[in-house]
Amino acid sequence: MIEGLYIMGGLGLLAGIGLAVASKLFYVYVDPKIEEVAAALPGANCGGCGFAGCSANAAAIVAGKSSPNSCVAASKEVIENIARIMGVSVSMKEPDMARPNCTYGYDKADLRYEYRGIMDCRAQVMLGGGSKVCPIGCLGLGTCVRACPFGALSMGPDNLPQVDREKCTGCGTCNRVCPRGIITLTSYSRRVQHEYVFTECSTPCQRACPAGIDIPRYIRLIEQRDYLAAVEVIKESNPFPLVCGRICVHPCESACRRNLVDEGVAINPLKRFVADYEMNSNMRVQIPRAPETGKKVAVIGGGAEGLTCAYFLNRLGHEVTVFEAKGFLGGLLRYGIPQNRLPSHVLDWEIQGILEAGVEARLNQVLGKDFTVSGLLAQGYDAVVIAIGGWDSLLSNKGFGITLERPLPGLGLLAEFLMDHKAGKTPHPGNNVLVLEGGDAGLEAAILCKELGAKNVTAIFRDEDKKLSQGLVQTAKAKGVKVLFGAVLTKLMGEENKLTHVEVLTKGTTESWEVDSILLAAGRFPELVFVQAGEGDEKKGKWATVYPYPSPWAKEDTGLFRPGEAISDYRAVVEAIGQGRRLASTVNKYLNGEAIEPPPNMIRRDSLVLDVKELRPLTKVAREKMPTRSQQELLNNPDLELELGFTEEQALREAKRCLQCGLICYRREV
Repeated sequence: MIEGLYIMGGLGLLAGIGLAVASKLFYVYVDPKIEEVAAALPGANCGGCGFAGCSANAAAIVAGKSSPNSCVAASKEVIENIARIMGVSVSMKEPDMARPNCTYGYDKADLRYEYRGIMDCRAQVMLGGGSKVCPIGCLGLGTCVRACPFGALSMGPDNLPQVDREKCTGCGTCNRVCPRGIITLTSYSRRVQHEYVFTECSTPCQRACPAGIDIPRYIRLIEQRDYLAAVEVIKESNPFPLVCGRICVHPCESACRRNLVDEGVAINPLKRFVADYEMNSNMRVQIPRAPETGKKVAVIGGGAEGLTCAYFLNRLGHEVTVFEAKGFLGGLLRYGIPQNRLPSHVLDWEIQGILEAGVEARLNQVLGKDFTVSGLLAQGYDAVVIAIGGWDSLLSNKGFGITLERPLPGLGLLAEFLMDHKAGKTPHPGNNVLVLEGGDAGLEAAILCKELGAKNVTAIFRDEDKKLSQGLVQTAKAKGVKVLFGAVLTKLMGEENKLTHVEVLTKGTTESWEVDSILLAAGRFPELVFVQAGEGDEKKGKWATVYPYPSPWAKEDTGLFRPGEAISDYRAVVEAIGQGRRLASTVNKYLNGEAIEPPPNMIRRDSLVLDVKELRPLTKVAREKMPTRSQQELLNNPDLELELGFTEEQALREAKRCLQCGLICYRREV
């Protein structure tokens, strides 16, 4: 017995000595900061930070591979505590929120089969993609609800997931476990920059709207009598609901599915109704602003496009100043539309809302006279946005002539150049001239530039136009003009107020050319974003351009004036508003260091999207008629507004006509 005790004691002693030696040999140092940060984190291990749990994120924070505010479940106090531990300052970021993207549950959707199996969406989707006919419809088995680490999801009475906004942290777990990806993360900033994609439940009216407004959502809110919430939905994509409610060409109504039954829903009058409600009640609606970024942006042009761009850049957290050549903001909205269609007080209310949001405006500031692009960059602006449109493009050159002293460095309009020459003016076009598009007129301008003394002249065309006069092409080449097909202009570069180089994409290869003058064969200057170029002391006075990412209407993704996008004045203000929002998104992406490109699966105008061509029998309901003033009233005062807007009763009746469509589903009891 005693021997046994000795043996066991000896073995224990040897084991202790071995463990002590092993602890020294295999010791792994753990930074106390990692333990302190890990203790400060909530311990949810949701993976929303992009790391495998809170301990991994803590190590990444200490190593500088993750930011102190990377934890999506952390409160402001937790983030500030982690920043204190790390000895750094940190800014708060805009929170994300889960958002289900399906309109109809099982009982109201078309089914291919009845599923009776494991109650997990991932299991059902293995059977031919799921039981719903719609390929992106929610399967309703609650996989996302069970996976949510914060209990923020529940299944609603329509068998679709519902989000508790108080509990949701935007961790993305629901999105990761959903086999159809119908739950996405959203925020006001994400919605401002949103483009419709194939993997979401979009509707014909949404896809037809140049501004990208979530039309069914705001009509649903009108039906619920939540008029200010409806205005907020509209302003996520369009800061001019009063204006558009009066003068929009409403392509959404032509795309409305009710046209298959009777008449399209009066979408635009409904927009005007809630916008009028906001104005008449004097309860200004602003979408929330993202945390301040410390970035400054100058927007040149105070028309619909420029003001839209400025508004959304402000909402995205940037400091924005608008420079307008005239004494009033509004551009063509103010000077080109009669009072009986767009009264001044309506436009003033809308513009005042943009200014109240925090946008600064400087009036009577003429580009090229009172300030320059390079001068603004030198003053500390991180980006200078050109949104002067077609009408202002022509006005901006008055008094400057077509010389190198142009409002925009090196840029001129082809039509104005030719008109000046025919009027007897003989300006020197520059030494290295690039003529962009323009057909035969572009070739004539290129030949003229050669005759006026330009050393190198190149005319580039995106495609080989069969309508081009081959005789003129040969004449241009004989005169020394270089004519290139399949080439697009992708970037401008310069120093101070002079253009020095351009980048041209030709046959898949990007080349840099010395160019000091460009003639644009269009009725307007393109939307351009000027930013500082170079590094350190080298960037002093140097600039380059960034182009907006292609809109859903572009048929190609590269270069200026992409086919399908506007090359002259916009046909409608809603198109300018849509482009202004995308311009703001482009600038925001650049300032945040993100790739300037649309979503890879963005729906284009010519995309084939799943749709329905006929509807099950629905009761025909007459469209509400817009009330108007009497002829006598208009004779007595022609400036009175012709259309009076819907009454509340009309708006509620019209909102009920909406089928509340999904991708292929729709409300069938209407």
